[in-house]
Amino acid sequence: MRNDTWISLGLLVLRVGVGAFMLVGHGWGKLLGFTELSGSFPDPIGVGSTLSLTLAILAEVLCSLLLIVGLGTRFAAVPLLITMLIAAFVVHADDPWAKQEFALLYAIPYITLLLTGGGRFALDRVVRVKVRGS
Repeated sequence: MRNDTWISLGLLVLRVGVGAFMLVGHGWGKLLGFTELSGSFPDPIGVGSTLSLTLAILAEVLCSLLLIVGLGTRFAAVPLLITMLIAAFVVHADDPWAKQEFALLYAIPYITLLLTGGGRFALDRVVRVKVRGS
């Protein structure tokens, strides 16, 4: 296999892995528990608990799904990165390093995908080919 194929396979594993972990481990629970969480969810940017929860769900569910399929990969990585930076440096600012580290470990793949895009095995490529071919 060519080197760019291996790179694209690596990006596929990264996208699907980090997208699925964020979706299942964080976003899905927030989505299902929206009613219970909406009044008490942290409001780190001063927009209210309900809107903060909604923004977190949009990032952790919608953007994670977009990453998994590789559609709008760079765009989808931005809200996820912002969410993780806010979690690390605002929500968990006074917590032990392990709490901040966890959010920052999620931030690293989002930065990578923001810089690289989704690779050859992403829907971004299919959409780009169709747009150019039209």
